[in-house]
Amino acid sequence: MEIKNLELYLENRSIIEENEKLRHKALLLHQENSALLSQLLQRGGSSHPPTSAGDKKPHPLENWFMDHDIQRA
Repeated sequence: MEIKNLELYLENRSIIEENEKLRHKALLLHQENSALLSQLLQRGGSSHPPTSAGDKKPHPLENWFMDHDIQRA
């Protein structure tokens, strides 16, 4: 029984470590995506500019990134 518990413990630790690596990689990708989105928006990525200053709407990609924001632990 102790051997089985030890095996499960080691497997669990391995899964936790892999999860932490993946979470870190996801965070880096999110940061890169945010930087790329910022560059795209600065270059005028919207093909339909607002008609007046009060009519400014966020770019559709901006909404997508906000909807898919990674929750930080």
